[in-house]
Amino acid sequence: MQIVAVDIGGTHARFALAEIEGGRVVRLGEPTTMRTAEHASFQTAYESFAAAQGGALPRVVAIALAAPIAGDIIRFANNPWIIRPAMIPEKMRVDVYTLVNDFEAVGHAVAQADESHFTHLCGPNRPLAPLGTISIIGPGTGLGVAHLLRLPGDYHVQPTEGGHIDFAPLDAIEDAILARLRRRHRRVSVERIVSGPGLIEIYETLAGIEGRAIKVLDDKALWTLGSTGEDSLAAAAVDRFCLSLGSVAGDIALAQGGFGGVVIAGGLGLRVKDVLLRSGFAERFRAKGRFEGMMADIPVKVITHPQPGLLGAASAFARQHR
Repeated sequence: MQIVAVDIGGTHARFALAEIEGGRVVRLGEPTTMRTAEHASFQTAYESFAAAQGGALPRVVAIALAAPIAGDIIRFANNPWIIRPAMIPEKMRVDVYTLVNDFEAVGHAVAQADESHFTHLCGPNRPLAPLGTISIIGPGTGLGVAHLLRLPGDYHVQPTEGGHIDFAPLDAIEDAILARLRRRHRRVSVERIVSGPGLIEIYETLAGIEGRAIKVLDDKALWTLGSTGEDSLAAAAVDRFCLSLGSVAGDIALAQGGFGGVVIAGGLGLRVKDVLLRSGFAERFRAKGRFEGMMADIPVKVITHPQPGLLGAASAFARQHR
C-alpha cells in the first residue's frame, strides 16, 4: 500500500511517498524538503509536493507534527502554520489520515530502524535493550522528548513535552546563561538552551562574560565556526551546548526510566554527533550523584537514519492500520 508521509517541524516540512506492508514500512521514497517560512500554509506546501509528483497523490497520509496533537486546532511553537484536523480530508483530498507528534514519530523510527542506523555515543557499546524503556531526546529548532517501551513482540511510543521542563544550571556559566534568559522569559525551559536557537543564547552569554562585541550569527554558522575551531568563542559555546545536552539527556533517562538506552535524534543531534563524541557530554550524562554507576551502564546512541520523522510517521500509520 502506498501512502504519503509528512514530517512538519519548526523550520522545514518534509514529504515522501512510502510503501507499507504488515505493520511496517518496506520502502521510503526520496524526500522533498521545504522551508515552512516559504509557504503560507500546510495546504499550499502539500499542493507543491503533489505538483512535483505529477499532480496526483495517494488518498492516504501520515503526518508527524512538531506540536501536541490535541484540540480542534493544532498550533506550532516554532512555526506559524495552523492545522485543523477536521479539514484535512477536504483540504488535502484524502480519505484516511494519521496524525502523530513528531517525536512520537521518531519513537516509531527508533523502534523499527535496524542497528545499522545507530552510532554509539557513550556507555557500553551494545545494542539498545530489546525489552524495557528507551528515552529519546532531539535538539533542533526546539527540543523533542519521547520514550519507547519495548514489550515482547510489540512496542509502545509515548510522546511528551519534556523539552519544556525547567533548566537547572550546574555552574557559574550556566547561572549566567539562565540570568540572561530570565530577563526576557518569565520561565526558562531546557529548550531555551538545548536547541539551535539555544546555541545563540549560549554564545552571546559567553561574549558578554568576556566583554566582547556580539556577532550576529545564526546557529548553523556558529556550529560551523565552533566545530572546526575557527572561532574559539563559538567553540566554547558548542562545548557548553554539549555539556547541557548531556545533563538534560541524563535527567530525562532518570525521569522516564530509560535504562534500556538513550537515543539522541533530530537534525541538530545528527549534525553534531562527531562533536559530541569528543565533548563532555558523556561525563555530564553520568554525573547523577548516587546513580552515576547506573547511568554509566546505559548505552547512548545517535540515530543516523536520514529521515526518522518520515519513517516514523509512515510506521505509525502502518501499525495503526495493520
